[in-house]
Amino acid sequence: MRTRFRPDHQLTARMLITVGLLTLVYAGFVAALVLLIKSVVLVVLIAGGLLFAQYWFADRIALRAMDARIVTPEEAPRLHGIVDRLCAAADMPKPRLAVADTELPNAFATGRSTDRAVLCVTTGLMRRLDTGELEGVLAHELSHVAHRDVVVMTVASFLGVLAGLVTRFSFYSGAFGGGRSRDNTAVVVLLVMAVSAVVYVLSFLLIRALSRYRELAADRAGAILTGRPSALASALTKVTGDIGRIPTRDLRTAQAFNAFFFAPALGAQASLANLLSTHPALERRLDQLATLSTELGEQV
Repeated sequence: MRTRFRPDHQLTARMLITVGLLTLVYAGFVAALVLLIKSVVLVVLIAGGLLFAQYWFADRIALRAMDARIVTPEEAPRLHGIVDRLCAAADMPKPRLAVADTELPNAFATGRSTDRAVLCVTTGLMRRLDTGELEGVLAHELSHVAHRDVVVMTVASFLGVLAGLVTRFSFYSGAFGGGRSRDNTAVVVLLVMAVSAVVYVLSFLLIRALSRYRELAADRAGAILTGRPSALASALTKVTGDIGRIPTRDLRTAQAFNAFFFAPALGAQASLANLLSTHPALERRLDQLATLSTELGEQV
């Protein structure tokens, strides 16, 4: 799908490299498991089935988890009006729009393809932002759809849990059984746990690095589309500040969606946490938008 969003060749390259490296990591993981345990084919088939289900039903799973519903233009005229204008400017198909009734101010895009894309915003976000700020956030999310990084993150995020799934299934299903002695079984369990831990850590770091870059890419693309980087910067500042006032219990409920949210549900990031976070530090995002505002000659 060609749109007026500028192609981001660095993002495309990073997605290809991440998927390629994850493929190598998991190929090695499966090969190691074949040497260590029985029933690995069954485990991989089950995991593959779950991955396919998540890919195929990604939009429904996300909306159900956030208790969101698809809204019509009559139900959300402001939201539809903004997205109509942005899609016309970007020359791209309009995704379905959904609203989640929660005080958490956020937004995300999901779906297995551009034709199945859904853009979801929360009532908390719409209440807090003016039209220009909301336009900036929605342009950010539409760029995720146009660049297809939503699908890559959906698949990559699922692969990140495969190691733990395989280990648990193998252990509890008796895949370590058979004629082995207790000592041999213990050694196999420890080896599988070690391999799983290494695979999980590598996958985690690769996915988080891609996630941080794709947020910077979406900020850049969305700001260029609207021509108002300052509006997106204002939205970022508001959302990040207000998230800090949401009860921690509510934030933890939504934390599983951090990699897909406009801003992380648990926002404070510092030192080592930056390496493990799903989003770049707020200061870095604001610095990029300030530079872009100067380049575009925006009148603030």
